[in-house]
Amino acid sequence: MNLKPLSDRVILKAVEPEETTKGGIILTSASKEKPEMAEVIAVGPGGLVDGKEVVMTVKVGDKVLTSKYSGTEVKLDGQEYTIVRQGDILAIVE
Repeated sequence: MNLKPLSDRVILKAVEPEETTKGGIILTSASKEKPEMAEVIAVGPGGLVDGKEVVMTVKVGDKVLTSKYSGTEVKLDGQEYTIVRQGDILAIVE
């Protein structure tokens, strides 16, 4: 089964947070927050959304930053994904 986003929606898969900091400190699972970095898995076609033309600027494979509690979480075939509007994406990580 595949997910195909509609309109200005984007499907993201969370990128796992680092196990250790740059200074070498090992992080426990309790100290890790919800990852804010994710990989774009699928992108909707854009088009007319709420009376405004939306051009999709993210593409599959981009690494992006989102706000902590944005989007809708779904589980498919044992994998967790988040569906967000393109406007909920804060930045593309290059």
